[in-house]
Amino acid sequence: MPASLEGQLVVAISSRALFDFEEENKLFEAADDRAYMQLQLDRLDAPARPGVAFQLVRKLLAFNAPGAPRVEVVILSRNDPASGLRVFRSAQHYGLPIERGVFTRGRSPWQYLRPLGAHLFLSANDADVRSALAAGVPAARVLPHAARAGEAHPNEVRIAFDGDAVLFSDEAEQIFQSGGLDAFQRHEVEQASKPLPAGPFKPLLLALHALRALEQASTKPDDAPPGEGQGPSPMRLRTALVTARSAPAHERAIRTLMDWHIDVDEAMFLGGLPKGAFLREFEPDFFFDDQTGHVENAAPHVPAGHVAAGVRNPQTQS
Repeated sequence: MPASLEGQLVVAISSRALFDFEEENKLFEAADDRAYMQLQLDRLDAPARPGVAFQLVRKLLAFNAPGAPRVEVVILSRNDPASGLRVFRSAQHYGLPIERGVFTRGRSPWQYLRPLGAHLFLSANDADVRSALAAGVPAARVLPHAARAGEAHPNEVRIAFDGDAVLFSDEAEQIFQSGGLDAFQRHEVEQASKPLPAGPFKPLLLALHALRALEQASTKPDDAPPGEGQGPSPMRLRTALVTARSAPAHERAIRTLMDWHIDVDEAMFLGGLPKGAFLREFEPDFFFDDQTGHVENAAPHVPAGHVAAGVRNPQTQS
C-alpha cells in the first residue's frame, strides 16, 4: 500500500518558521545562495535555535501515538536540498519526528501544498503565504521577531484565532469599512441568525475539531479500573476566538460556530481593545489575525502570524 496522509492533520512549515535562521537568511536574501549554502553546511552539526512556530509544531506532533498517526509536519522551504540537511538534523536534535520535506532552492514551494493536502502553511515569506491563501490553503506569515511560546501548558496546544477574515469571511468587515460601526452593528443584528460565510481558516478549525475528537476518544474514561489505559498525560487542545467584535455583534459569531458544530473553549469580544494583553494571559502557542496592527500588538507577548486575507489585505499585482 502506498503511503498516505489521509485522516491526519497536515502542517506544512518553512525552515524559518520552525527554526531561527534569521542570521543565515541575510545571506539568502542577498541573492548569494552559495554563501548561504556554505554557511549552513559549516553549521551542520550546530542545531538551529527554535523559531516562532517551534512550540506549536512540537506539541502537535505529541498527539501521535505508536500505530496512531494523527499529525504530519512537512518542511516546505525555499532552502536548497543541501541546506535542508541542517533543517532535518536540527529537528532530530530536538526530537521532532519530521520525515518529509520539499526544498526548492529559491523558488516558491506553495504549489506542493495541494498534493500534501495541507491544513496549514506557516512561512516567513509573504508572497508564498498569499499564494497559498489564494489556492484555498489556510496560511499565515510568521513574525520571526515575535515572542516564543512559554512552558506553562506542556500538555495543551493553545491556538487563538481572530474572527472576521480568518475563521469567518470578511463580509461583515466590508460593511464596517464602507458604512462604519453603526452600519456594521445594525447589519450583524439583522443577520444574527444567519451563519457567516466561511473564512480561510475554517478548514484548519475543522481539522483541529477532528483531532480533538480523536484525543477525547482515546482518553481513559473516568470510570475505568485503576491502572487501565494509564500512561503519559494526553495532549489536549484549547482554542480561543479573540475578536474586536462586541455585543450585539457577538451573537452572529457564536451562532456561526454553533452552526458549524464546532466548540471553542474561550471567546473574547474586545470591542476594539488591544489584543496583546489578553493574549498574554491566554498564552497561545500561536495566534492568527488578518490585521497587521493586531499581529504586531500581539507579537511582543505570543507567537503570531498575519493572515493576508480580506478587504484589509488587497492582493498585490504580479
